[in-house]
Amino acid sequence: METTPERWLVAAWPGLGQVATTAAVYLLSKLRMHQVAEFPARDLFELDSVEVTAGVLHAARLPRSRLFLWRNPAAGRDIVVFLGEAQPPVGRLALCQRLLAAARSLGVRRVLTFAAMASEMEPAAPSRVFGVASDAAGVDELKRQEVAVLAQGRISGLNGVLLAAAAEAGIPATGLLGEMPGLAPQLACPNASVAVLRAFSALSGVPLDLKELVDYGRSMQLELSSLYEQLRKAFEEGAPQAGEPRAATPAPEPAPAKPSETMLADEDAERVERLFQQARGDRAKAFELRKELDRLGVFAKYEDRFLDLFEQGPP
Repeated sequence: METTPERWLVAAWPGLGQVATTAAVYLLSKLRMHQVAEFPARDLFELDSVEVTAGVLHAARLPRSRLFLWRNPAAGRDIVVFLGEAQPPVGRLALCQRLLAAARSLGVRRVLTFAAMASEMEPAAPSRVFGVASDAAGVDELKRQEVAVLAQGRISGLNGVLLAAAAEAGIPATGLLGEMPGLAPQLACPNASVAVLRAFSALSGVPLDLKELVDYGRSMQLELSSLYEQLRKAFEEGAPQAGEPRAATPAPEPAPAKPSETMLADEDAERVERLFQQARGDRAKAFELRKELDRLGVFAKYEDRFLDLFEQGPP
């Protein structure tokens, strides 16, 4: 009789620095995962607005919550990824219980969540990863893999609630938190995602090529370092000399506005379509598309279409 391989669940929701969702999408892309289930949005979110196009109104799009699967071609464990586009305003514990029930039906034996942890680290410093676990065995495993154990603190949102729900259900649970500068939490921090995925790879035994994510991290680190330098100079220029009254600290020049979702230049639109075509042929190229959509500030517009790349079964 064929036995179901051991499976681990990784869950991610949007949060600081896009750390969790960037790491999850990287897994979808590089492992060429495919969608296996979706939770009905109307069960999780209330409709609180309508959208209007050319005078015609229609219900606003609700955030989607999907499950994806990677079947390990080797003799190792499979990986299931849950990716939620938003955290529901209420019923979070109920959602976690539903997710755990679905995970059990897929043969999941361990639950992991990805999250971010903002700190006063310098933008140019390497991101660390911290871990928590639901039992002593999990803590020991984190230490064996040289993951710093979070001695105390708080994990807010579903990234923490799911761990508690899993522990209550008797499923071992581990949380991985990537360190990021607290200076600009709205900016993507791929370096923290790299730290999280390195720890995940060590714990799970799933090899990952992180080069593309590392390169992305370098480019974003330069942007963050530039912002940090602007803020530092602004503070120094606004600091009073001895005996002088304190002046207001001037604000740095605002960052250029993100392009409108509806006003992509022809060249950008053509490049996006070309990347979609490439990703349809090879899901491993989907992360390049994600980076471009983030750069253009239009990922929200294309998010459904992007995740639809993973709907079909393995090629």
